[in-house]
Amino acid sequence: MILVLVPNTRQDSPEYKQLLAHLANFSGISTRVHTEVGAEQTLTEIYLIGNTKVLSIEDVRLLPCVDRVVRVSEEYRILGRHENDDRPTYFDYNGVRFGQDTLNVFAGLCAVDTIEHVEIMMKSLQDHGQVCTRMGAYKPRTSPYAFQGHGKTCLPYVFDLAGKYGIKVIAMEITHESHLEEIRNALYQTGNTTGVMVQIGTRNTQNFELLKIVGRQQDFPVLIKRGFGITLDESLNAAEYLASEGNRKVVFGLRGMKTNMGDPHRNFVDFTHVPVVKRLTRMPVCIDPSHSVGTRASSPDGILDIMHATAQGIIAGANMVLVDFHPAPSKALVDGPQALLMKELPQFLEDIQIAREAYEKRVALVERYRGEE
Repeated sequence: MILVLVPNTRQDSPEYKQLLAHLANFSGISTRVHTEVGAEQTLTEIYLIGNTKVLSIEDVRLLPCVDRVVRVSEEYRILGRHENDDRPTYFDYNGVRFGQDTLNVFAGLCAVDTIEHVEIMMKSLQDHGQVCTRMGAYKPRTSPYAFQGHGKTCLPYVFDLAGKYGIKVIAMEITHESHLEEIRNALYQTGNTTGVMVQIGTRNTQNFELLKIVGRQQDFPVLIKRGFGITLDESLNAAEYLASEGNRKVVFGLRGMKTNMGDPHRNFVDFTHVPVVKRLTRMPVCIDPSHSVGTRASSPDGILDIMHATAQGIIAGANMVLVDFHPAPSKALVDGPQALLMKELPQFLEDIQIAREAYEKRVALVERYRGEE
């Protein structure tokens, strides 16, 4: 059960203390408090953990400071959708909204290689009105001999250039808790001119200790990718680990499943699960067509497979696109063969807009027919 308190409830107020004292009398039920500080108001939620079936929603709603009560199911207690649950399906970070009704494109370098390539990428994004990008500093690889990223040494110039070209959010994978502090320090040293969405990659989806650590910090929102060899339910529960530790600013990423059933693509494209994740949870959903498709092959219509896959995810309601571009794919240190070319960026963005408009027309169509019932 979740108690959503009246906005701006002060934890030193007599009413709040009275509420906690009352909750302490509930036998076999523990509490966990989560506070979200926004630009205009502070929201507090209290999670009641234990056998809450014996509690009456009507009685709990009458307690001091309580604005509304949500009875949750066993699965995805914090991030899931529940009966009479009107909690928001979005969050704001560094001036950008991420939600189940928004769409943000994160085009960029799978792995940072040179400062020149970073600048070319970010300038092109600014020229095309984009404020988000992906930049890989830490790269977990299948082979121990493969390039594993420049790490913290590249962070200062990446963040400096992001500030120069108006990039507000950078998606960046981390593989160890120390990377959080390295990113935090580099942002501070460069004047906090940009923001970072930390990414939990597919190899770490069930690294539960890392999930707990990332969940305990609330400086950065989190993009968690689906594990490529586990079920959707297992991956959604991994996201719940983050929220259970306090960080509810979570985006769920679909990046393809590891199976030969997807051949000749790199992975089996799983973007039909976009509406499923949105139905089961309140998380925005990201698609990663680059790592799903893994090739620059095109169909007879001349459209790249990556663009076809992207459109499939967008027309199903995806809220974020993580996609590889590179100024010189032949020189890329990671995943060059699948990277889109800089000259393809305007076409890619326009193609996304076409798919998004089609999705919005589909939603409007449903609403029109519902209105006729």
